[in-house]
Amino acid sequence: MQQSICEATTRTTLRRMGYNSRRPHREPLISTTNRKKRLQFAPAHQNWTVEDWKNVAWSDESRFLLRHTDGRVRIWRKQNENMDPSCLVTTVQAGGGGVMVWGMFSWHTLGPLVPIGHRLNATAYLSIVSDHVHPFMTTMYPSSDGYFQQDNAPCHKARIIPNWFLEHDNEFTVLKWPPQSPDLNPIEHLWDVVERELRALDVHPTNLHQLQDAILSMCANISKECFQHLVESMPRRQF
Repeated sequence: MQQSICEATTRTTLRRMGYNSRRPHREPLISTTNRKKRLQFAPAHQNWTVEDWKNVAWSDESRFLLRHTDGRVRIWRKQNENMDPSCLVTTVQAGGGGVMVWGMFSWHTLGPLVPIGHRLNATAYLSIVSDHVHPFMTTMYPSSDGYFQQDNAPCHKARIIPNWFLEHDNEFTVLKWPPQSPDLNPIEHLWDVVERELRALDVHPTNLHQLQDAILSMCANISKECFQHLVESMPRRQF
């Protein structure tokens, strides 16, 4: 004789067994070649201490949407109620637009934040490197012992970018970074902090200018202790 088990009973039983409902960690799909490069990165830095990682400045770009849905909305309805207004969720095309921000941080402080009004190309990135990265690195690491981290985005690899870094290699070093490894970059956590705070706002931005102001304000309010905890996590991140 078959017996049905209600969902609540199933959840309760799983919790008693030690299971909890959690969102899964996201793991990038990594090619075989890039996986080898990633595996080479870990042993090359396995002896780095927190003191070594303090000399690294981390960078990345992130896009924040004005309006978005995470796709997790669910409703209860009868079979013929699919078009009932009470069972519909409104959508906004293209998420109402968004704001892209380039930023960097180190053990010491938050670095410059640069709103990007268009898709980032090599020319625009060169301006960021020369106008923002360069003064930050020479100020934070006057002994020329700093490392600048960037990912392998196409605009970062265009010829004019490594050529510029080569001309300034006596001032700081570009950290050789494995492709497809955003989970190794602690700045991703900062973007997550901002994203969560945006979602938690009682009054959400209604235009891109308000969104940009909110992002910059939230970044500016992240504590120095947060930066330092992230840098301290690096010996654990690479393995």
